[in-house]
Amino acid sequence: MRLETLETFLSSLAARVPAPGGGASAGVHAAQAAALIGMVARYSDGEKYAQHAATVNAVREASDELREHALTLAEEDASAFGAVGNAYGLPRSSDEEKAARSQAIAAALVEAGRVPAKVVAVAERVVGLAEQLLPIGNRNVISDVAAAADAARAAATTARVNVEVNLAGITGAADRSELTAAIAGVDDIAARADKITAAVREVIAR
Repeated sequence: MRLETLETFLSSLAARVPAPGGGASAGVHAAQAAALIGMVARYSDGEKYAQHAATVNAVREASDELREHALTLAEEDASAFGAVGNAYGLPRSSDEEKAARSQAIAAALVEAGRVPAKVVAVAERVVGLAEQLLPIGNRNVISDVAAAADAARAAATTARVNVEVNLAGITGAADRSELTAAIAGVDDIAARADKITAAVREVIAR
């Protein structure tokens, strides 16, 4: 996926195929958010920002790592969704086959839920980086901090839905608890992102 052109990816997204879908889109949202933070950090370097150099450098390095991680998760989501489809396609002619199929489906759904759960964690970290950069970043690109926050918000809320759709088919208590806990903070992530965007708009309006 990472080597595709944007046009090719969007064509695949629009096609009548099971993947890529919303989960991959969540990963791409997160990657874009991290990339925007990286760009603002790079514009916030130099003598004028020397007193904040340590913070800016840390934000830049973290954003680069998160961008790569989010892209990997976008790719993993497509693979995980494919595994769910393969599990549903297993034979079920005998009781043994039915039992094996049910076990395979359950395992595949858990893994498919874990990928977007990780995207939520990435989105939360990106929002945290945006919060750090907001008061010290280059004002000429401050709107991109808001763009990053909004992209991270989209990543988190989209990923949450993709976790929830897998939760519907998961019966294991431990697995359900794990995934439910992973998305418990999405509303807070969204609220923090909205606060960042509102703060940026206030700066722009002055």
